[in-house]
This record gives sequence, structure tokens and C-alpha cells, in this order.
Amino acid sequence: MKAFYGDLRLGILGGGQLGRMLIQQAINYNVTIKVLDPDREAPCRRLCNEFVVGSLSDYETVYNFGKKVDLLTIEIEKVNVDALEQLEREGVQVYPQSRIIRLIQDKGLQKQFFKENDIPTAEFQIISSAEQLSTSQIPFPYIQKLRRDGYDGKGVYKVIDESYLDNAFTEPSLIERWIDFEKEIAVIVARNENGEVKTFPMVEMEFNPEANLVEFLIQPSTLPFEVNQEAEGIAKRIAETLNIVGILAVEMFLTKDGKVLVNELAPRPHNSGHQSIEGNVVSQFEQHLRAIFNQPLGDTTCLSNAIMVNVLGEAGYEGPAVYQGIEKILKCAGVYVHLYGKALTKPFRKMGHVTIVDNDREKAIEKARFVQQTLKVIS
Repeated sequence: MKAFYGDLRLGILGGGQLGRMLIQQAINYNVTIKVLDPDREAPCRRLCNEFVVGSLSDYETVYNFGKKVDLLTIEIEKVNVDALEQLEREGVQVYPQSRIIRLIQDKGLQKQFFKENDIPTAEFQIISSAEQLSTSQIPFPYIQKLRRDGYDGKGVYKVIDESYLDNAFTEPSLIERWIDFEKEIAVIVARNENGEVKTFPMVEMEFNPEANLVEFLIQPSTLPFEVNQEAEGIAKRIAETLNIVGILAVEMFLTKDGKVLVNELAPRPHNSGHQSIEGNVVSQFEQHLRAIFNQPLGDTTCLSNAIMVNVLGEAGYEGPAVYQGIEKILKCAGVYVHLYGKALTKPFRKMGHVTIVDNDREKAIEKARFVQQTLKVIS
């Protein structure tokens, strides 16, 4: 491979906020960045060396884009995997590897991977039609998830009893036992081509119940040492079993009886690792670059208590984004604002995030609640 600090051409499939933050880190290594995204106003458009407008799901578009770079990575899983496989055959390095993206695009295949490799997860059943729901082996209530194209809470439906079946998904899906969990947790793990593996310390998450996406997370966790150790151990085992090159987010549940169950995987930088930019020695974005460039992985130690608050578009507002209250939160010490460059807001759209760092955990939480109450995205 060409030197990662000079003439290496890195292609990113997807031009959203994850790509934007990856570029912000890659600039420090003098990497030439090329981005493909269908939206000509995508957050990455002004930060990269070359921005290409085109479909991520079209074979020819992805193939032709990939032929002009040395190394290809993703910031979204919904990409044409057939094109990535052909590029790999022709010598383009694709990280994470196409086989892993194919696995993770399909939640049914993901669950089967967990089962085959003794990764703890909720009991599940794969469903090919709505009729099969009525003869399910999983008792009510359960969660139905579309096998493909679900993200940020979309493609997920809770079936409480038979009366809910009329509104269930009709497409291929899986159903899994409802977990009455104590806490949602996540671990980011990275692996390079040499086989070096490192995890970030486990984080605890809170979800917005209306939008069903992460609203607030905190590190380090104050859950028992054994829980942290088990969660990080599971993440390492998954990364090693997959032989992934790059970063992998492992979302998990901690059940009320103390079990750790894997929910889903994301083979890219993830919302559950944004606090690492200010809160850890190395950020998830730098770690992903180190991994795909096959460089030594960085130190993931927490520098302080760090809380990440997602900045979501307010309900009832759609149009040009206006950030209300930003001056008030910037008066607080240890508050770091990251806006994603999205011109238009809509309800619950991810418009940015704020990281709060403080050596006093309670003060960090107090500031984070203030940020949540004060910073609003309206139009």
C-alpha cells in the first residue's frame, strides 16, 4: 500500500456525519479523500478532496468510484456489495471486507452468525411472510425487525399481542424475544490486518423512546467490573471471529438478571463512540484509520468522565436549521459542540452532538441535562 501519510487515496462510501468526522481526522495524516454520496448537499461535500454524487446501491457507480482509489471504506452499510467483491478481486483494499458488510446488511444472517458462534443474544426466529407471525414460536410480546434496511429505529416494531399483527411488517424479517433489560450498553472494538485488537471502554446508553435512537451516553461505565469485562470480551471475540479490519460497534443489553446479550453490530464508526473525540486518548475515527491503514492501534483509555448528547431536530419543525441556545451551552466549561453541516432539519434528524467532559461525574451529568434542555434545533 502507498504511504498512509502521503499519497494514499482513500474512498469513503457515504457522505454523512460519520464520513465528515473521519475526514476531520484523516486530514492530520495528509490522506487524499474521495467521497461518494447520492446527496449533493451531504455533510462531507466541502471537506473532501473530491466529492462524487451517485448511488451507493448501483453496481457500476460503486465499482467505477472504487477503481480510482487505493483503499475503500464505508460510513453506511447500505452499499452495493457485489461491486465491492469485484473490486477486492481486482486488488482494491476494501475495509471492512465485503463479506462482513454482506453479513451485517441482513439482520437474519447476523443473528445466525451469533447462534453459530455461541455469541449470547436474545432468542429469535426468522420469518419470511406475515402469515408466519401467527404461528410464531416466540411468545408475546416480541420485537419484529426487518432483515434489511432498518436503521435509527426504522424497521423495528413491537408486537404486544395478536391485535398488533395487522400492522406488522410483511417483508422478510426476524422476531426476537422481548428483553426487559436493565441497561443498553455498547463497546467499540478495532482490529487491524496484523490481528491487533483493542476495545474502547464500555459505554452506557439512553434511548429516545419516541425516535428509538441514542440520545445520551456516558463513559466510563459504573456498572460492575465483571459486566464491563464480559462486554469487552464479547466484542473482542466477535471482531476476531469475523477477522474484521476496521472498527466495529457492538450494541448489547444488560438484562435484569445480569446477563449480557448482543443486539446488533455496525462495521463502522458509530454513534456510541462519538464521545471518544474528547473523552479518550484516541478517538474511534482515528482508530478506524489506524486499523484500515494497518498501523498500531491507539490507546483507548478514558481521559475523563465523558457524556455524549445527540442533537436532534425538534418535533414539529422542518426546514432550514436554526440552533437555539448554543450561546448558553458554550458558556459551560468542558462542553464541545459538533454540528454536522446539514442545512435542513426535520423531527428527530441527527443534526449534531455535544460532548461534555468533567472529572466530577455528577457535574458532567448536570451539564449534559442542561445541554439537552437548552440546545434546540428548530426552523
